[in-house]
Amino acid sequence: MRYRQLTKEQFSELHQEFAEFLATQQIDVKEWETIKKEKPAMAEEELNIFSDVVWEDVLTKTKYLEHISKNDINLFKCSSKEIIRIYIKLNDASKSFLDKNDFDWFLKNPVHKSIDYFKASKKYTNERNIELFKLIEMGSVISKGDLFKAISQLI
Repeated sequence: MRYRQLTKEQFSELHQEFAEFLATQQIDVKEWETIKKEKPAMAEEELNIFSDVVWEDVLTKTKYLEHISKNDINLFKCSSKEIIRIYIKLNDASKSFLDKNDFDWFLKNPVHKSIDYFKASKKYTNERNIELFKLIEMGSVISKGDLFKAISQLI
């Protein structure tokens, strides 16, 4: 398995896609129920294969990731050859990027002296999708890149 198995919630959301996936392998609903009961290892393998297919598709389409914590924001632009990172450091202990009012303050005051910016890029050291998956597992979320684009223009 390249990534990790989807959660029950994710499988629930992708119920139709999973049914279509099973159909491509000539497995209908009745047969799937039998496999789950009589061959749990085979059922587990089907779930793993489907999970990898979904992750691969999602990661291939991912262009931006972001990770926001109390005093830091990491924004990533994920091209095919390299990843560009913008790191934002909040140097005011009385504020938090996780607080909506403080985050709104940051958006209105992006050049305030208590905010530092760093930008860098690097070529992928592993496969692109594996690296993006690791960032997601560490707490990054897929985004449309609006914050990355706005901050990139600012700096």
